[in-house]
Amino acid sequence: MSIPSNSYQLLGGQLLMLSAEGGYRAAIDPVLLAAAVPAAKGDQILDVGCGTGAAALCLATRVSGTQITGLDQQETLIELAWEITQMNGLAARVQFHCSDLLHVEKHFKLATFDHVMTNPPHHKKGSGNLSPDPLNAAANFEGDAILEDWVVFCFEMVKEGGSVTFVHRYDRLDELVELMARQGRAVTVYPLWPKETGKRAKRVLVQTRKGISGDIRIADGMILHSNDDEYTTAAHAILREAGALKL
Repeated sequence: MSIPSNSYQLLGGQLLMLSAEGGYRAAIDPVLLAAAVPAAKGDQILDVGCGTGAAALCLATRVSGTQITGLDQQETLIELAWEITQMNGLAARVQFHCSDLLHVEKHFKLATFDHVMTNPPHHKKGSGNLSPDPLNAAANFEGDAILEDWVVFCFEMVKEGGSVTFVHRYDRLDELVELMARQGRAVTVYPLWPKETGKRAKRVLVQTRKGISGDIRIADGMILHSNDDEYTTAAHAILREAGALKL
């Protein structure tokens, strides 16, 4: 099989991806998100706002025997996600649907997933200048669905006791934790530090379990890069070797 010119690799070459129109590519956020989901063989997982399927496919690659569903309202991204899935031989375990989370299709039944993960748009609606590229604009800025809508939908779809995991901007952490604590109470915050020099975190993983009582826990988090800009050993194990990330 010839390798398409718009292809790139994730997980150290274990997963072959395709860039979307305009050069849109998955960054490391969905890879880290997928690594943080405590999934096991036989689990059903929902990836909300799946884009081209990077998180869903990374999780399917890491944990065999899982069944993963991706949901996104961008039809062009869903079509590409299907192509990528077939190219990687994962069509038996990963499927995608084009739907708006505010008006989700009827075949999505509430509380049917063991885990839900999401990498929603990180910027508030109306908070900046939209990219002229509609795919980048939708990926980065909230539309009709704001952060609270994303949180509510994720908890509606997960089973009692199941996990909900977000990757988001660190500067929206307080807002996200407050919304998630209403649903799950026991919330774990896992900062993603850019360098060993102690620079402020830009991204954060936030996870809770539906209906489980407890406190908000701030973990030490992970340093992604050493001072020479190489991935740290811990980050390399996840981003290149498909390792799990325990929050």
